[in-house]
Amino acid sequence: MKNIFKTEHLSKRYRTAFIVWMICLLAHISFNVLAQNPAITFTKEGEKRTAFISEQTKAQLLACQGTLNYPKSVERFYKSKGYTLAWVEEENHNRQLAPAMMILDCVSQFGLNRQDFHAGELIYQQAKVLAEEPDMLGGGQRAIFDVLMTDAMITFMNHLHYGKFNVAFTPSRIDEGGYGDFNAEARLLQLMERKDFYNEIASVQPSSKEYDELQKYMHLVRGQYLEDSYEFPEESVKKMTINMERLRWLSASQTPSLIINIPAFTAKMKVADSVYIFKIIVGKPSSPTPVFESKLAALTAAPDHRVTAKMFVAEILPGAIKNPGYLENNHYALYDSKGQFVQISAKKLLQIKSHPKLYYAKQSAACGNTMGKIVFRFAGPSDIYLHDMPLSKLARLPQRDLSAGCIQIEQAEKLAGLLLTQDGSSKIRSLLHSAITNDKTTDFKLNRYVPIKITYLTCEMIDSQLVIYKDIYAQDRALEMAMYGYERLLASDKKISSRR
Repeated sequence: MKNIFKTEHLSKRYRTAFIVWMICLLAHISFNVLAQNPAITFTKEGEKRTAFISEQTKAQLLACQGTLNYPKSVERFYKSKGYTLAWVEEENHNRQLAPAMMILDCVSQFGLNRQDFHAGELIYQQAKVLAEEPDMLGGGQRAIFDVLMTDAMITFMNHLHYGKFNVAFTPSRIDEGGYGDFNAEARLLQLMERKDFYNEIASVQPSSKEYDELQKYMHLVRGQYLEDSYEFPEESVKKMTINMERLRWLSASQTPSLIINIPAFTAKMKVADSVYIFKIIVGKPSSPTPVFESKLAALTAAPDHRVTAKMFVAEILPGAIKNPGYLENNHYALYDSKGQFVQISAKKLLQIKSHPKLYYAKQSAACGNTMGKIVFRFAGPSDIYLHDMPLSKLARLPQRDLSAGCIQIEQAEKLAGLLLTQDGSSKIRSLLHSAITNDKTTDFKLNRYVPIKITYLTCEMIDSQLVIYKDIYAQDRALEMAMYGYERLLASDKKISSRR
């Protein structure tokens, strides 16, 4: 260094330039050293180390912004910890690191994709080096691993609770904070001190019976069957995966509640420990029944308006004979003297014309041409109703996508009775039956709303067996593409085809 500063042989001009250059060089070196090793004003060694780790954590949070699934949630997590490392401190690794790594190793058993959880960085070999040879890695490398692990656990909980493709609670909306009924980063902070980390973190997934049974079966398939080279259809695995995702979109399970599954053509009324199953008719593929959640607030007995005998003979019957679409277009339905719904044909209309006094007509506000004996009231998409099934023999058909979008339910009076009983209004059941018998339009309001969920599940567990339903609205493929990726899905299809 002494030789460098021997500048006597340089002219005064060059000597000045040389000194300025050296000052700039030294300033540049000092700036970079300070950037990599922030100035610490603490006097105690432990405080210095803590401050240094905090700066490294902040630096990696900034550097990983584009890599993290929930960057704002991760930032809030570390801010509440004073930006200290959560998983891989140099001398004291958190005891939850091992179960966290185990969770990442078996996310497929929850119907999730390992690639969503930093699969390339969070590996056992890296964790082993951090634990057994801490001196090999610098603070920045520890901070990167720590930040990615926190993001992976927050992602795991959010995907388990809300689902990855939930249109109501998207990852970006959840990441803003303050939405939904669950906060992943707050929950993770609590779990860092719990004894049973694995089971407690998995407890954030839906608690419904439908989801629980599918998840347990997926655990069996992924964790035992496929690991033991047991043949299991990949198509069935995909069905379970996409329907577990759909079940995560539903709000928390509540009882009593009414759950309608469109592809299964069934409605389940849950009251305490009992489940009552009803057959239903849903919309045709050309007029599909929408998926939504609402609350049953009331029901109406004899909702259809009965027209006068004079109007029936003079206007409605001639109109129906002349125009085959007249009754449906004007929401009319015909009944015999016993109150039974009459299925219309040209031949039947001529028979009715011969004996008009044995028949009558009723007009409904929507849903084709009749709502039957009872209609159940809830807020939902316009012109979509849940009502009685006038032609009960249709319940015997295996494929019941027949309506214009509304849902028809068999044994509607039984369902109404269950609703009134759980509502504490069992004495009103006799009034309901009287209104139906006397064809008197009467409204019955519920004291407590009952959740109603219109779902689209193409598989479920029944008596420990996986049952797959026809995808009547062809909705599975789009979700499969989103969850598996186009190329991966095509490769899987080819594999299934070759096996066949």
